[in-house]
Amino acid sequence: MQMISFLNEFIKHPRSMGAVAPSSKKLARKMVDVINFNKAKTIVELGPGTGSFTKEIMKWKKKSTLLILIEINETFVRRLRKEYANDTSVHVIHGSAENIRKYLGELNLAATDYVLSGLPFTSLPSGVSKRILQNVRNSLTPRGKFITFQYSLVKKTFIQKYFPSIRAKKVWLNLPPAYVLSCNK
Repeated sequence: MQMISFLNEFIKHPRSMGAVAPSSKKLARKMVDVINFNKAKTIVELGPGTGSFTKEIMKWKKKSTLLILIEINETFVRRLRKEYANDTSVHVIHGSAENIRKYLGELNLAATDYVLSGLPFTSLPSGVSKRILQNVRNSLTPRGKFITFQYSLVKKTFIQKYFPSIRAKKVWLNLPPAYVLSCNK
């Protein structure tokens, strides 16, 4: 059912989705490997979609860690709100990743420790990508990390303008294979 819902949303909104299938468990695990769950107070996920990464975060995060999910797709927002309705440590926001700083402010947070992203920077308009990356950079704590995945390294140089230090790891067990980029300021 999750695959059908994801495919339907891809057909309706291909530029904002960037994939025809949800991320694999292997990719989700690699995305959260970078997080120090013992110290993380706040984690933001941009574009959680059907929640592949969210489920992996929920397995490892402490109950006191705040998880903020920012999703632009209304269908996915409804699904995520229903799934996490009884968990006060999870906030689902229907909105654009460009406004991450605004949403943190509304929650009385100055910064976040980690930002995970499944956003398709290769298909997003350049101006949107620039605003997202600038706002992500400005919303992180000094030691915060931005973790994203991309299907190619074509946008790595673009992302490095905002995050000079990037470690890339290839995840073969995903359709298609993907790179996990762990980015520092």
